[in-house]
Amino acid sequence: MTDPDHVDDIITAWRVELPEIAGLPLELAKRSALLTSAFDVAGAAALEKLGLTQAEYGVLAVLRRVGEPFRVKPTELTHALLLSSGGTSNVIKRLVAVGHIVREAAEDDGRSSWVRLTPQGVTVAETAVRTVTAAHARLVDRIPESEAQRLSELLRTVLAAVEEGVLVRR
Repeated sequence: MTDPDHVDDIITAWRVELPEIAGLPLELAKRSALLTSAFDVAGAAALEKLGLTQAEYGVLAVLRRVGEPFRVKPTELTHALLLSSGGTSNVIKRLVAVGHIVREAAEDDGRSSWVRLTPQGVTVAETAVRTVTAAHARLVDRIPESEAQRLSELLRTVLAAVEEGVLVRR
């Protein structure tokens, strides 16, 4: 077992105040939230140096991840990034203004459009993805690889169970 951490202090305090909530679900929620926050902070700091926001990074990363011709419909971005349509539209406008993406009319539907990375956008997206990945790697570089792999598999199992429970309740 490892040394007690900040979450243990929180759980200990809740055991005094509301013992019925001070269990494994709270521990998992707190530890996963702190881990997510650490990755978010590291990623945001890396992106700030590149002059990008998390939302802009999300759009660039989705467009780069889909492969050539590096284009998707705005509604796909909205769903992939869990943004509102207005939020997606604002991010697209900013990225168009700086030349990272362009909007193109859909050939088959005059009411629809595509969002596509420009050559400059491909370069920026690749730089950003590499930079954020390196920042995340620095966070976990003290974890032995076998432990990190085991944790990833455990998280996959937990996430599948949680997602299944969420889908069942909808």
